[in-house]
Amino acid sequence: MRYTHAFFDLDGTISNSAPGITHSVQYALAKMGIAPPPAEELLGFIGPALTWGFSHFFDMNEEDSKRAVGFYRENYRASGMLECEIYEEIPALLRDLNDAGVTCVLTTAKPHVFANQILAHFGLDRYFAGVFGPELDGTRGEKHEVIAHALTELGLTDPSKILMIGDRHHDALGSRRYGIACAGVLWGFGSKEELTEAGAAYLCASPAELKALLLQ
Repeated sequence: MRYTHAFFDLDGTISNSAPGITHSVQYALAKMGIAPPPAEELLGFIGPALTWGFSHFFDMNEEDSKRAVGFYRENYRASGMLECEIYEEIPALLRDLNDAGVTCVLTTAKPHVFANQILAHFGLDRYFAGVFGPELDGTRGEKHEVIAHALTELGLTDPSKILMIGDRHHDALGSRRYGIACAGVLWGFGSKEELTEAGAAYLCASPAELKALLLQ
């Protein structure tokens, strides 16, 4: 078995979280006095840090971006967090990886306090040896910072034994900093072109393909 550790992204990799995220962005924009666009125009918020999304897509300064994130979290805590569904084949994939001796770790751009609640709600927390994400104050807001934190906390020193699994370029770029290969998944919110340009070593069209890659 080539990879002993699988670092999973959450949104767009384990769960289809679009409804909860886009509804929460719409709520935040309305609170900021901005007419919210349709949900399908807000999918770019899935993956990167929220402050980046508000500044990049709506030209907010740092102060306004932070205010918008606060409004976002009002709605996300109340209802948006669980407005998601787990991709159908993911629970079986995680179970099979655990059974085969692969250590599964969550490395997400979502604050870990929310990520832990989502995994527990859907009964997936049992499959993960660690859950790593930003703090609510923005600490570790970039994907590469989350990955570095996971490596340190788990005492992992051999990047060749780790595979990062995610659907956006942030996953591929963040893992490349540490010599970790990335498997880009095509069932999420990123495109084949985005993942290829970011340097993903593999592309997987289904959880079955990902399983075959990890257990080869």
